[in-house]
Amino acid sequence: MSSPASISQKRAVFRELHESGCFLLPNPWDVGGAHYLESLGFKALASSSAGFAWSRGRADGALTREQVLTHLKELVHATALPVNADFENGFAADSTGVAESVRLAVETGVAGLSIEDASGDPRKPIFELNVASERLRAARAAIDESGGDTLLVGRAENYLHGRADLADTIARLKAYAAAGADCLYAPGIRTREEISAVVAAVAPKPVNVLVGWPSDLTLDALAALGVRRVSVGGALARAAWGGLQRAAKALLEGRFDEFASAASGQELNALFRRDGQ
Repeated sequence: MSSPASISQKRAVFRELHESGCFLLPNPWDVGGAHYLESLGFKALASSSAGFAWSRGRADGALTREQVLTHLKELVHATALPVNADFENGFAADSTGVAESVRLAVETGVAGLSIEDASGDPRKPIFELNVASERLRAARAAIDESGGDTLLVGRAENYLHGRADLADTIARLKAYAAAGADCLYAPGIRTREEISAVVAAVAPKPVNVLVGWPSDLTLDALAALGVRRVSVGGALARAAWGGLQRAAKALLEGRFDEFASAASGQELNALFRRDGQ
């Protein structure tokens, strides 16, 4: 289990990663995935609300705050890498509730956490800007009261809810930066023009870009656009589910050929073996 000092060190490392260059932030949904990604040499990890929810047989956004907090603590203590929390909308509609949730998230040891401006109400899926900004200010205050070393990410969810409005997205990100967000994130923007516009608008604050689909944009290309970090959301979980679905459907047809691409049991055992086992 990580000590408080190691938590502080991981948070310091995470902040340093945001100061220059561009790094990948893959999203595991369980301890095994976190161990594997760490073994490959990634510098930091992020949780996936969707990936974890699917592993529990639930839809994204359907888990309780307590379930997510337990999961975050498990991830943090399973790896030496900094962990950024996909903390959805803070599990509260008002700023007081967001502040309470953020304090609890900081206690898990995460190095960073994101707060979305999605309301969860399909009739009005995005919070009004003044409400969303107040929620970010509350998150910032809660982090500062807890020591201030946890990185806060402000998320503008327009593009994930059918509102491909770049001007409004940029206005929101700028407001979230003013409210105290250390890093800005607009999941769903895809083109070079959209990404460049966001990076320029919030500079010098770092920008996270989501790439969870086949893309001609490489990490080097994103770095050249000024992106500081790249996450994949639920894409790794979807890739794993794709393998399961293909193999299971082949079994229904009486075939076993989909196992040709399965991971080696020996390699997995070697990866997860502990001293004395």
